[in-house]
Amino acid sequence: MSRAVIYEKFGGPEVLEVQDVPEPHAGPGEVRVRVAAVGLNPMDPAIAASPELAARFNITVPSGFAYDFAGAVDEVGDGASGFAIGERVYGGVMERAAADFIVVKTPFGPWEALFHTPEGLSDEVASTMAIAGGTASAALAAIELRPEDTVLIGGAAGGVGVFAVQLAKLAGATVIGTASQGTFPFLRKLGAEPVTYGVGLADRVRALAPGGITAAIDLFGTETVETALALGVAPERIDTIADFAAVEKFGVKAEGNAAGASAETLAELAGLIADGALEIPIARVYPLDQVRDAYRELEHGHTRGKIVLTP
Repeated sequence: MSRAVIYEKFGGPEVLEVQDVPEPHAGPGEVRVRVAAVGLNPMDPAIAASPELAARFNITVPSGFAYDFAGAVDEVGDGASGFAIGERVYGGVMERAAADFIVVKTPFGPWEALFHTPEGLSDEVASTMAIAGGTASAALAAIELRPEDTVLIGGAAGGVGVFAVQLAKLAGATVIGTASQGTFPFLRKLGAEPVTYGVGLADRVRALAPGGITAAIDLFGTETVETALALGVAPERIDTIADFAAVEKFGVKAEGNAAGASAETLAELAGLIADGALEIPIARVYPLDQVRDAYRELEHGHTRGKIVLTP
């Protein structure tokens, strides 16, 4: 037997259970990964709480939990190619990552990915790459970020935000990030000029950037979208990953998603991390049996960096 996080009905953290399940094995064309770390994303509790959102990904209950993972290949089925026993890997499997073992098809199935982990990356950091890194990279590509830009990033201290802020700085842009007051020193260390969210945001941004802002990414709600529009940013230079209704309502983009990042892009991000040019703060690591506590912290929405589970 092995363990996996399972929810048998949709709901809050109380629905998550660490259950004993039959140990999976790699069949023909498959590889098995012994999971060492699971990087959590806001979409994980969102899917577990919403049958409507789960249906978009063809997820029904009972279901596993979480997408991002890192570990090592420990079984290779007949006909599987590209991976060998003992190799360190990272990637994603929809609603199956929080477990002792996962099995991945080669070639990959829908919403599956597996990559070799470069030297210099810990499993905890590698487990943050697939969704958060891919999403940030795709969002910046969607707004066609340029060195002369001043970009407003909403939700800058979160898991995707820490990637987006640093990648924007590496591109040469000036970055203003919305966050709670307590995260300001953290964001300044990453290279952003922080600003509190809430009523009056447009006036505060205007004071920080008297020359105006030229692009925006909204990682939480629609406040950043609405503020950017009020400050004269063209809709085609605004991207949201938080509220897809904003696309129809405001005419902005919603192209910042992990599917927009290629294997080459993720390899480039991994190289930046390994070289020390990109820092991915791990806010907290929880053991698998404390998954409900991890869910609550993620749901709270004021985390500085990434939350990781370790089986």
